[in-house]
Amino acid sequence: MWDSLDPRSYDSRERDGADPREAAPPDPRDVFTQDLDLPRGLERERVHVHDHDYDLRGSEVRTLATLGAFRVVPLSDLHDQEGRAADLWHGDLDRLRSAGLIKVVGPLDHETRTPLLTLTERGRDVLDSHRARDQESGQSFYAGIPKARELRHDAHVFRAYLRSAERLHGEGASIHRVVLGDELKREYQRFLQERNRDRSDSDGRPDRSRDEIQDWAHDHHLPMEKDSVQFPDVRIEYEHPDGRRDVEDVEVTTAHYRGAHAAAKARAGFARYRAGGGRVGGGTARTGGRMSEIRLAEEFLE
Repeated sequence: MWDSLDPRSYDSRERDGADPREAAPPDPRDVFTQDLDLPRGLERERVHVHDHDYDLRGSEVRTLATLGAFRVVPLSDLHDQEGRAADLWHGDLDRLRSAGLIKVVGPLDHETRTPLLTLTERGRDVLDSHRARDQESGQSFYAGIPKARELRHDAHVFRAYLRSAERLHGEGASIHRVVLGDELKREYQRFLQERNRDRSDSDGRPDRSRDEIQDWAHDHHLPMEKDSVQFPDVRIEYEHPDGRRDVEDVEVTTAHYRGAHAAAKARAGFARYRAGGGRVGGGTARTGGRMSEIRLAEEFLE
């Protein structure tokens, strides 16, 4: 069960543009493929990457881009907008795994054994080598997981994004991309260490003043708690129907959020979602779907 708490958007910037409701993607995952020159239809097409050829179709590309955008996603969350686990029934995941483009990094928990999927380096190469625009302004993609101890928490971020994305689309917004909190933190560290680069006498400690840090946080629409910048799990960059650009910062809270840490996250004003129960995933949509999903999960974990 997921409970939505305190959705918030930040001050936006005006700009001219067409009504984004006319081009809003019908599925919250389509945004991850919008700048990729890769197959979008039902038929498979040959894709060449370095020394490898892959026969891919649109649903497989969408799965690759979803995994790449969030690093890790439970297998049971890879359903279409109508709740059908289309990617599972059509054999997309098995084909992608056999091609070496995705891999299993472990079960979400020992009770449901829901596999957690991520891109391989080859999977990320497929996406990065077929961009239609610069990576700086487009969606970033990742392969593998950086922190195994945070795997269970990170596995809930995609579902939290879906909840916010569905609401934003319902309000007529058009999503531009998502930015993981780790990416925002890396940018912050670059800012802190900027004066230490290429200095042989540097001790590695940042010398930014509190005012400088506050200005950086303000420019990046991030709140501060005392002297600490607060970072969300994921940022959604989107456009209002009238063309204004905005962001929604999303945080997943778990049973481990306690004390000062939990209080700081509550005061940050992020759109918060509580992850409850062991299983993360949507409902099944047809008779036999649950058992088919269990069998597929067992095959992935063998």
